Amino acid sequence: MKHSLVSCWMVVGLFLAGPAQAVPTRTEHRVPGVPGIELSVREVRDKGSSTSGLPPVILLHGARVPGRASFDLPVEGGSLAADLARAGHAVYVMDARGYGGSTRPPAMSAPATGRPLVSSHEVVQDVHAVVTWVKKRTRQPRVAMLGWATGGHWLGMYASLHPEEVSHLIILNALYAGGHQHAMLGRGTTFEDPKRPGQFNAEGMEAWRWNTAASLLGVWDRSIPLEDKSQWRSPEVAEALQREALASDTMSASRTPPAFRAPSGALEDSFYLATGRQLWDAASITARVLILRSEKDFWSRPEDVTVLQEHLVHAASVKAVVIPEATHFVHLDRPARGRDLFLQEVLGFFSQPQTPVAPRAGH
Repeated sequence: MKHSLVSCWMVVGLFLAGPAQAVPTRTEHRVPGVPGIELSVREVRDKGSSTSGLPPVILLHGARVPGRASFDLPVEGGSLAADLARAGHAVYVMDARGYGGSTRPPAMSAPATGRPLVSSHEVVQDVHAVVTWVKKRTRQPRVAMLGWATGGHWLGMYASLHPEEVSHLIILNALYAGGHQHAMLGRGTTFEDPKRPGQFNAEGMEAWRWNTAASLLGVWDRSIPLEDKSQWRSPEVAEALQREALASDTMSASRTPPAFRAPSGALEDSFYLATGRQLWDAASITARVLILRSEKDFWSRPEDVTVLQEHLVHAASVKAVVIPEATHFVHLDRPARGRDLFLQEVLGFFSQPQTPVAPRAGH
């Protein structure tokens, strides 16, 4: 591909903000990845982000909901991207291949048979393409990153393979081979092949899957210890999450009820992490690292945090924080239900100075 941007248009004033807050500027980009892959990236900036001196931030979604629906909802309290932009960061919300506006494997337009699509090593390729593009666009030597759930796993793997590219890394509610037991994903669950114990149920999970809007709220509802869920999360945020997730897939309206597609490779990798396999080595990471875990998270486990901390032997700094009573969706919950504390930790961490770039061997 000869172009670095297939399309770029300014989206100003689309999103809500508080009365005293400026509305960040949003720009849509198409970033070339490996041959045959284009990656959808939304750039979110405030007026002062280009002169703030703060690192650019890449946000990466998890196994199901793509980037914009995860991090940039057009309602109050629904956009981590806007919060970071107002703090002075240039923010880049990316979709991995198979998700949202990025290239989908051709097999995702066919019956969902065969091996799970889009595994971790492929997402790492996508991240590297976006990192290279962001560094060139911002003229910064390194980037900061935040990954949610499987996004944290993907970014951790990336930072372990390309440590020189990453200044700050936040891993939010992610798995890291902390143990052999997992109530939702591990042995004895539908994720295990009934014919081959210890192996992922590729036939049952299929190559990709449809997700309805209603399915997005089920696990969230079960994590909230109140009958009235609106006391914990804004109904506007929940509705926006559902709406934006469906809007991410041009085929969603072809289903009854409407649904969006997601590849199943993330589930396969998560099954092996949940059963004690180590898919990447945190010892290679040299960035500052913040591990965030919600106390009521159903995905990550306390032992994932412990083992990850133990393995981060070369990180510039390591901090782990458990957000009390918070859910897996802490960045979308109400401020008093963990979001304020989450933002405090994230903004404080990303404002820490970058450590000097280590010289490459032989230089």
